[in-house]
Amino acid sequence: MNAHRWAWAQIDLGALRHNVATLATHIGSQQLWAVVKADAYGHGAVECGRVALQSGAQGLCVALVSEGIALRQAGINAPILVMSEQPAEQHRDMISYGLIATLYNETTIDQFANTANELEIMATVHMKVDSGMHRVGVSPEKAAKVAKLIAESPWLSLEGMFTHLATADVADTQFAQQQVSVFSRSVEQVRACGIEVRHVHVSNSASAIRKLDASAGCTMARIGIAMYGIPGDAHTNSFGATHQLDLRPVMSVHARVSHVQRVAAGQGVSYGLKRVIEQDSTVATIPLGYADGVPRGLWESGSVLIGGIRRSFAGVVTMDQVMVNCADDVVSVGDEVVLIGAQGSEVVTANEWAQKMGTIGYEIVCSMSARMPRNYIN
Repeated sequence: MNAHRWAWAQIDLGALRHNVATLATHIGSQQLWAVVKADAYGHGAVECGRVALQSGAQGLCVALVSEGIALRQAGINAPILVMSEQPAEQHRDMISYGLIATLYNETTIDQFANTANELEIMATVHMKVDSGMHRVGVSPEKAAKVAKLIAESPWLSLEGMFTHLATADVADTQFAQQQVSVFSRSVEQVRACGIEVRHVHVSNSASAIRKLDASAGCTMARIGIAMYGIPGDAHTNSFGATHQLDLRPVMSVHARVSHVQRVAAGQGVSYGLKRVIEQDSTVATIPLGYADGVPRGLWESGSVLIGGIRRSFAGVVTMDQVMVNCADDVVSVGDEVVLIGAQGSEVVTANEWAQKMGTIGYEIVCSMSARMPRNYIN
């Protein structure tokens, strides 16, 4: 039933294929590991994971064990990294499904090693170093000690070390370079203990595009938002402006007009009647709302495309429907509406929504609800 709904997110797998290939070429000898957490930022993890692997990615990254299991159950056999520590209750599944664990706390390492021992399965591990973002990871001072704890376990294989940059998309690279230096010293200290790690990685999308990890001897990069064609920060576009790559938006959002009416001048539309129609106008209703991922506050300054023309919201976004002012233009039930994407010569982007809502493009695409059908093309 959902497939026949008059609102959908369209996922262009051809654009995704192009973006992955472009980014893989850009990072050169490093492996590209595609970040498909949060259902591939709302694009569909299984479908996007498969296409990424076909287009140059050599591994996948997720945030949750359940995300990794879903990929395995869909038949994806590539390496899958779970990017932070998980509860002990999930260690058995992580190991059984061959997911790569991220570890950094000694208690978690002991628990994970005990589970691997019970299962008699050699488990692969990457260790995360907190080089300055202060979210998760072992402190640089303890990195060598914790690495030895992992490496000395007979059931754990320390395959990689990584960190995450807090300011990769900020114009001033000073703090990012400081993080890279701190992390590089930690890698050197671990190797000085006789522990050789196969993979060293620093970069997210912004860092990979700007090549901020050039001095760190990295073997891979974790590419997320750029893969989906939304590079740069919604407010400053600081790295996108100076490091342009031909990246194409993968998601567009569409609907069809479900109702058309004439509203007289002086009448208000939608909850609170907050916007009064200034002259007799055609108002079109579109059957999606904030439950689908259209931010409620977008009504104040946002617009949609009908007939290749920008149409302002006629009132507040409701849970399941929005109304737009089409002035005196002829609009009919069934006409296509583009909320994100191109129609005619006009384009509305996820970053445009983000700028209006004071957020970033990531949040916009991740917020597209599961009740919005995904239509895969190309």
